[in-house]
Amino acid sequence: MTDDQLKYPIGEFSVPVSYTSQDMQGWINDIKELPGKVRQAIISLNETQLDTPYRPGGWTLRQVVHHLADSHMNSLIRFKWALTEDSPIIKAYDQAGWALQADYKLPVEPSLKMLEGIHQHLVALFESFNEEQWNRYFVHPETGANVPLKRNLALYAWHGKHHLAHLTNTIKQF
Repeated sequence: MTDDQLKYPIGEFSVPVSYTSQDMQGWINDIKELPGKVRQAIISLNETQLDTPYRPGGWTLRQVVHHLADSHMNSLIRFKWALTEDSPIIKAYDQAGWALQADYKLPVEPSLKMLEGIHQHLVALFESFNEEQWNRYFVHPETGANVPLKRNLALYAWHGKHHLAHLTNTIKQF
């Protein structure tokens, strides 16, 4: 595999051209199913395997699991800001810096539990949204872009599958 294939095993995110109800329901299902798929993928790994990078210079599988919990926690907060404030400017964060913190050396179980809870919250919100709520947006401070919530749904459905592929592709090598 090339470095790009290792880095983006399902390809890079592309902004959807349209947001059909079928697409939206598919992305909600992806969000709903991700925590179980991550748990199932890594359940039998030992500590050495969890500390294996998914690519040269990349995060370890342990860091990927912790990152999923942190990233999706930030996403939940961004959804709530956009629901309760008019065009809020979100807070960006240094993902690589977070991955170097001491909590990324913890066992993965706390982050698996976080991911399960965060995704229950996300799905409950998504299943309650009307069209006006899906069209609400936040502003990303690094790009200045208005990010509609339906686009953020598509992004985080992709993000989960992206990192799940990092896990599963690496596990196939064990």
